[in-house]
Amino acid sequence: MIRFYFHPTPNPAKVALLLEETGLPYETIPVDTSKGEQHLPSFRAINPNGKVPAIVDTDGPGGREARVFDSTAILLYLAEKTGQFLGASEDRPQLLSWLLFIASGLGPFSGQAVHFQFAAPDGLDYALNRYRREAERHYQVLDDHLAGRSYIVGETYTIADISAWGWLDRASRVLKEANDPLAPFPNLKRLFETVDARPAVARARAVGQDHAFKQVRDEEAKRALFPSNYPPVS
Repeated sequence: MIRFYFHPTPNPAKVALLLEETGLPYETIPVDTSKGEQHLPSFRAINPNGKVPAIVDTDGPGGREARVFDSTAILLYLAEKTGQFLGASEDRPQLLSWLLFIASGLGPFSGQAVHFQFAAPDGLDYALNRYRREAERHYQVLDDHLAGRSYIVGETYTIADISAWGWLDRASRVLKEANDPLAPFPNLKRLFETVDARPAVARARAVGQDHAFKQVRDEEAKRALFPSNYPPVS
């Protein structure tokens, strides 16, 4: 059984999609990041970095419990556990390259673009412009790569496409464009729509909907989400 620590944000969404694609049995455990539950000692014992997603596999290698954090690590772990969505063996170098491109570039710059456009105080135009333009640059790199390709790696759907889907699903916020945000990136738009049409996506979107996550961005939420902006409480 997989215990899946979840909040409805892009990185956990990737893991939800892979779990639904593989058919692995799992239990969703909500972690309300706006209430600071990611900082509780019980969760830090699973992910010392205090972020979702994380999983605990009670039937890990050698039959022992395995704890895995970071969405890319989880995607690789679950794909290798099931032997699914890894693509052809000869495409492994490209799979790793594009997974880490998303993990170290597309995802973080998208997240920072959202932060500086919607959460940061006014007057930080340099940071806003940098992260937004870098997000757009990463979109363009991936769009160029997808010209003439159906998927990111090889000829089949892999965890690289699942990883990209998690953040492309938030393109309207990343690019601050509500109307057809992926229109300037036609190959990326095609990939997103291909993945988004898969039956497992609807099931992944339903994960956590039975839990009332905190929606208000009050002082408690800001301290929980952006603790480095606040001095430690003595």
